Amino acid sequence: MKAKALRLYGKEDLRLDEYELPEIKDDEILARVVSDSICMSSYKAAMQGEDHKRVPENIKEHPVIIGHEFCGDLVKVGAKWAHEFKEGEKFSIQPALNYKGSLAAPGYSYEYIGGDATYIIIPNEVMEMGCLLHFDSDNFFGGSLTEPLSCVAGTFHAMYHATRGKYEHDMGIVEGGKMAILAGVGPMGLAAIDYITHCDRCPSLLVVTDIDDARLARAAQVLPTEEAAKKGIKLVYANTGKVEDAHKFMMDFTDGEGFNDVLVFAPVAPVVELADSILAQDGCLNFFAGPSNPAFSAPFNFYNVHYAGTHVVGTSGGNTDDMKECLSMIGQGKLDPAILVTHIGGLNVARETTLNLPNVPGGKKLIYTHISLPLTAIADFEEKGKEDPMFAELAKIVAKTNGLWNAEAEKYLLEHAPAI
Repeated sequence: MKAKALRLYGKEDLRLDEYELPEIKDDEILARVVSDSICMSSYKAAMQGEDHKRVPENIKEHPVIIGHEFCGDLVKVGAKWAHEFKEGEKFSIQPALNYKGSLAAPGYSYEYIGGDATYIIIPNEVMEMGCLLHFDSDNFFGGSLTEPLSCVAGTFHAMYHATRGKYEHDMGIVEGGKMAILAGVGPMGLAAIDYITHCDRCPSLLVVTDIDDARLARAAQVLPTEEAAKKGIKLVYANTGKVEDAHKFMMDFTDGEGFNDVLVFAPVAPVVELADSILAQDGCLNFFAGPSNPAFSAPFNFYNVHYAGTHVVGTSGGNTDDMKECLSMIGQGKLDPAILVTHIGGLNVARETTLNLPNVPGGKKLIYTHISLPLTAIADFEEKGKEDPMFAELAKIVAKTNGLWNAEAEKYLLEHAPAI
């Protein structure tokens, strides 16, 4: 079978190739990818090439398919897995396999499986590790976005606190405590807000910061303070770029006590320093944002580590249980993956989008792998619709959901966009 895929050959060397897939083995599954949301981790892999910890050294001879946030349907199931998976059903994938302790993952390490492809071969280890997940939904984009949603779920599960005199960690955030999410209105920040305001363990105060009024306004539109109030959460969106003393500004929200849980969503030293400075007694700082610079560092107050018990953790992904939790929450209507999506495009723009991801504003860029389409902001649909009837119709469809991407829009796009 012919397949097309965006493959990594070396640093900044991404190529859209067409090639022949081999026949699947009895312990493999042939699948059709429909959607892949582009992650900053894919940008880092493309920049670092074979120096990336998940990318093999021999990619010049054996290129790997980029993209790890993908969803599609199963085409042919090998005999070993026919009892568990059926042809035609939708799937989502947990890329962090942790197979025999290896860092190898779809989207970084394999020749025949990754998100920016038309057809893939799912290897045995994905099923062995329970990382091929059933996805029963009327859309594909939700399956792609379950992986980033699971990353933020894992973040909250990784937070911990302790009682003085006891050598035990109480995992999770402080129930009813005070939380801050700094630089928190990017795509992953929005996912974090959505998760923490709808899960079973919530803070009483959540202050979300950024330095851009437009981003803050969009966050407040898609995740309104009134919705959080239904769970007993006082949600505040704040621009720390407009105040002289960001530390005092933040501490005033807590009457000087500080925050129990602080999450950092940008690898910026002053943001990390602010996070450290606003921690309460036994406060936990989660450094979520992965820096590209391996030498990235920031001062940390070790006086407070010693006397106030402040501490730091770092998370870079969720596990399979986190994905199952998010799939369940999506099914119950508690999480809306559509809030993350700001752009759509075809496989033809996956290379350009991946290599320029830090310079493209907005949230998640969703690639549909069987169509050819320029990367287009949802906010531009109406303007583009003045000349293109397809975008005019898409503008009408997303207007029904307050400008958010949705299943109806996806179905229409897949039926009317030109094939690649």
